[in-house]
Amino acid sequence: MAYPVAMRFFKRFRTSKPTFSAPLTPDEPFFAIGDIHGRDDLLARLLPLMQDRAPGIRQVFVGDYIDRGEESAQVLRRLHEMQSAEPQKVICLKGNHEDMLLNFLDAPARSGPRWMRYGGLQTMASFRVGAASESASEETWNEVRDMLRLAMGDKLETWLRELPTLWQTGNVAVLHAGADPALPLEDQDEQTLVWGHPAFMTTPREDGTWVVHGHTVVDEAASEAGRINTDTGAYATGVLTAAHVTQDEVAFLRA
Repeated sequence: MAYPVAMRFFKRFRTSKPTFSAPLTPDEPFFAIGDIHGRDDLLARLLPLMQDRAPGIRQVFVGDYIDRGEESAQVLRRLHEMQSAEPQKVICLKGNHEDMLLNFLDAPARSGPRWMRYGGLQTMASFRVGAASESASEETWNEVRDMLRLAMGDKLETWLRELPTLWQTGNVAVLHAGADPALPLEDQDEQTLVWGHPAFMTTPREDGTWVVHGHTVVDEAASEAGRINTDTGAYATGVLTAAHVTQDEVAFLRA
């Protein structure tokens, strides 16, 4: 069958999907720790494993410290203490679950029901605060918010509000959920970094930047097409993963 000229031209010159072949060149070795989701027991097991493998190097936590697991308060307090003691070594980024918590503190009646459905109940319980029902009055939601705020304390809330959404070294960026592959990282919207982008998992970046992230649960942490996924679903699988990122190599530790 003879194709029309326009169709033959399209088939011959159609563009291919972008590929990713940049070397992995961080300026320093570091660990990136995946979504903890209230599993302080796993975090306690992972910390000495990192120390044994590469003592003293920077530890970057990709966010989602709270919700779903039973020990969210303990995780937040541990990370806050660690970063306060060694601010140059410990970097904590914001995840979408921290974003939901902060939205709840700012607008309890509007943001509370959604947060409760996605793990906020467990976080509230870890601070020994009871949650309101979805149909509760605005006054009740405000009272619950005030109780949580009191249980958390000013220092912990301030720390959460100041969490960054991006950390970079060399051609490696660490963030929580994803980035728009068509935009430079410095032009990304913070909500995209925290909540993700529909093209992130399917379209490689063309600027040679590797992205280490969490947010999307995988059975095994892996490095593929310039993306290093560290989220092994700790709250459900009992496996918390850290990526040890060095020049041209990624190794994974599991606890």
